[in-house]
Formats: sequence, C-alpha cells, structure tokens
Amino acid sequence: MVIRIDELSDIPIYLQIRNQIVMGISSGELGAGEQLPTVRALALEMGINTMTVSKAYQLLKTEGYIMTDRKNGARVRLEIKMQANIPEGNKTELRRIVSEARISGVSKQELLRLVNEYYGDEK
Repeated sequence: MVIRIDELSDIPIYLQIRNQIVMGISSGELGAGEQLPTVRALALEMGINTMTVSKAYQLLKTEGYIMTDRKNGARVRLEIKMQANIPEGNKTELRRIVSEARISGVSKQELLRLVNEYYGDEK
C-alpha cells in the first residue's frame, strides 16, 4: 500500500497516515495480520519525522486497528472489534461533507451513490 501525503492539507500528517491505513484496511488492501512498515522505514520513505509516524501508529493501536510489539512491529489486527457506531468526531466530519455537498449543488442521490460506492455496495 502506498501512502500519499498532501503537504498543503490542513489535516496533520499523522492523521493523513492514520486515515489512509484505515481506508486500506476497509478496502482489503491491507489484510488481517499484514505487517506494516516500521516507523523508521515509513518515515524515511516519506521524508518525515519518525515521531509523526509513531503518533499515527499509536492512534491506530489505541483505536484497535493495529497491534504492535517490539519483536514483530506493527500489524493489522486479526480481528477488529466492531462497535456498530460512528464516533462523534466522524459524525461532525460527515456533517461537514454533507453540508459542503449541499452548498455545491450535489444531489442527495449523487451523495448516496458515492457512499454506496465507497462502502462497497453495488447500488
């Protein structure tokens, strides 16, 4: 999986890394038990500080997406606890996206089509 950082984004780099790894897990691009690059390797590859990658990995670990240990490094968890709810911060972000879509003239049907596409539904 290739992680791309938008240096001009208002989203902190560690969150961009976190978000792309979560999307990779969701899409199946990153499978259960798959080894992630070491903090140093990813930082070197991306040309960023190791603490930035470490912060992203710590957040992913806290959220239950990955497991880490000194011997095996970071891996995608074999089983991710399904909570069947959307965290409040994500609800706020979703509300912002819907608001921007509405202001931009995007129809509800088009927005739902995109949600279905990203969710993996055929319709």
